[in-house]
Amino acid sequence: MAHFAELDESGTVMQVIVVNNAELLDNGQENEAKGIAFCQSLFGHDRWKQTSYNGTIRRRFAGIGFHYDATADVFISPQPYPSWTLDANHDWQPPVPFPTDGEQYVWDEPSQSWTKITAP
Repeated sequence: MAHFAELDESGTVMQVIVVNNAELLDNGQENEAKGIAFCQSLFGHDRWKQTSYNGTIRRRFAGIGFHYDATADVFISPQPYPSWTLDANHDWQPPVPFPTDGEQYVWDEPSQSWTKITAP
């Protein structure tokens, strides 16, 4: 099964649908344009991009609220915190690297630091 992300006018993913692979076949080969045409026949617009669970299409599997960057042809997840920035691989990075001591941490935005998770 193929997956297609519906985009709004600004490139935000509104939903992801499943399309039978047979709808994409063109002379025995899968063709994204055929999948987009199929989605357009159902929903009346062509703002669709194929996505894949294994990340081989457009960097990562699209989810609701993700953004499609047409220049890089990738889906970008929502920014997790205001202080995090997008790196060259289109991944969000914290202003302080995650600790590498093997402990569990959560990001604390007000202090802009990692807070160790302690057992109750």
